[in-house]
Amino acid sequence: MEEQIYMADSSSIVSGALRHALEKGCLAGKIVIHSLIVSHFEKIAREGAHRGFVGLRELRRIQEIIESSEEIELEYVRDLPEGMRLLRDFSVDEIVREMALDLKATLITSDAINAEAARAAGVNVLFLQPDRDQRFILESFFSDSTLSVHLKEGVQPYAKVGKPGKWRFVAIKNEPMSREELEEIASEIIEHAKGNHNAFIESERPGSTILQVENYRIVITRPPLSDGLEITAVRPIVKLSLEDYNLPSKLLHRLEKQAEGILVAGAPGMGKTTFAQALAEYYHRKGKVIKTIESPRDMQLPVEITQYSKTYATSEELHDVLLLSRPDYTFFDEMRDTRDFELYADMRLAGVGMVGVIHATSPIDAVQRFIGRVELGMIPSIIDTVIFIEEGDVKKVYELETVVKIPHGLREADLARPVVVVKDFITEEPEYELYVFGERTFVVPIKKEGGKEAEQIRSRLKAILRKYLPEDYVEISVVEEGRAVLMIESEYYNYLIGKPRKKLERLARRLGVDLEIRPKL
Repeated sequence: MEEQIYMADSSSIVSGALRHALEKGCLAGKIVIHSLIVSHFEKIAREGAHRGFVGLRELRRIQEIIESSEEIELEYVRDLPEGMRLLRDFSVDEIVREMALDLKATLITSDAINAEAARAAGVNVLFLQPDRDQRFILESFFSDSTLSVHLKEGVQPYAKVGKPGKWRFVAIKNEPMSREELEEIASEIIEHAKGNHNAFIESERPGSTILQVENYRIVITRPPLSDGLEITAVRPIVKLSLEDYNLPSKLLHRLEKQAEGILVAGAPGMGKTTFAQALAEYYHRKGKVIKTIESPRDMQLPVEITQYSKTYATSEELHDVLLLSRPDYTFFDEMRDTRDFELYADMRLAGVGMVGVIHATSPIDAVQRFIGRVELGMIPSIIDTVIFIEEGDVKKVYELETVVKIPHGLREADLARPVVVVKDFITEEPEYELYVFGERTFVVPIKKEGGKEAEQIRSRLKAILRKYLPEDYVEISVVEEGRAVLMIESEYYNYLIGKPRKKLERLARRLGVDLEIRPKL
């Protein structure tokens, strides 16, 4: 009986499918591996690619299994098929496929496309699905209250347990993890992602791999990018609707009828994406067409909402796709670099409703991140509502508008200019002013009227005024930091601007305020 010959491609090795088939005794005959596969794994391993390390490890394990078996033998070949002398023109798996045809061998692969290409070329194919457990390997590290898991070689594995903004670090086990353990976990994660239609490999670079596997967002880094192999996995533990936030009816009305340039801001881990997800579903229920731009795609949304990956498209391509698909709102999760801000601004100015998720330690920081990236006067046209999330709740809401006025802190009337006023949406009190003076852009906090300092100024001024006129005939207001206004009944106005005025002005100078006296009209 003629010996069965098998030719293994890189996918069957890296996935672990060939090793599992050998362990189960499913194969008998000769396994042929081309030396170019070894060279390929070595090359990409030296570049830092996880696939290379896994491939070399799997080859060693395959060799150990075959050495202890009498049913199967292993052979490495170096010959090249006719017409494939220029290696740069062909991939390793293309060469292996042609060698299988020359040797009349059965190609072993775990790559569905390679399997179809081989069959089309007349090659016998044995397609092996990666043999993996039903349960995803990371699930054993997560409990119901685990926010994220942090694994690094030589370090105890830790988890963040709790809820956004209120969590603690908890050791998962006492012993540090070895490099080999983490390599095994990383390999399992990547191969699971390749065979799962609810998973995406968002980015695969020599030093890092970023994946979204179902509701797990996973980052794998290795030297030289990081000082050791590290795996970080994040999973949302709650999924809320907008109604769960108990928002004021005034804010709900704005979100539904008026807000079209929204920023959802907050520090990392405070629940920004959870709120944005709830808002997207709210708009979807209201009959709006919703799209998202994410990297990675980790928002858990209805299938009717299309989620675009920033990793696989340029800003220009996303711009064209969004304008042609005409969404009512586009959710831009994790705005980071200048091109993200420019795309947000361009789409907003084109009339598309935009909701941007942005890291910021305070509400005003979210607005300041646009300064220098777009013209100051355009900011209120791009951003009309800022929602700041802290510990999973909405802590502050800002609205923006442009007015022409003398900026806060300046005095001369000829210094009037366009000023972006940032107001607390609920109280309608201005809290910041943004304006250009010379070549610099200033962000000036506005201290509200009132407080101990303002009351002291009023009290001291009243003590002098009581000597000259009845208390009911004057109003004193500290309208802003460093400025007090006296409104005097007109019949006493001329009397007060004589000698009493000098005393009032001396007191005002000692108190550090400018004094203005006006007649009541």
